[in-house]
Amino acid sequence: MDKIRTAAVESLLQVITELQTVDESYAFLSDVCTIKELQDMAQRLQTAKLLQEGKSYQEITEKVGASAATISRVNRCLNYGPGGYAVALERLKADK
Repeated sequence: MDKIRTAAVESLLQVITELQTVDESYAFLSDVCTIKELQDMAQRLQTAKLLQEGKSYQEITEKVGASAATISRVNRCLNYGPGGYAVALERLKADK
C-alpha cells in the first residue's frame, strides 16, 4: 500500500473526492481514463456486488463478462483487501 501512497496519487484522490456530481465525475474520468479502463473498473465493481450477493463465478461471467482471473482478484480484495469495495458497495446501497 505504501508504494501507491505518493503525493501524486494523494492529489488525484483528493480531486476525485471533490467531484460533486455524476456529470463532473464522467467528465474528469473520461479525461483521465480510457473507455476500456472505465469499463474495466465498472465491471470490477459489478463483480464485487455480485460476489457479495453470493453469485457463482459462472453467474458473474454470464452477467458481466468478467474472466475467472478478474473475479478471483476482486474476490481476494473483498476478503483480504483494505475494504475499499465494502465501503463503496455500502455507499451504493445507502444512496438507493
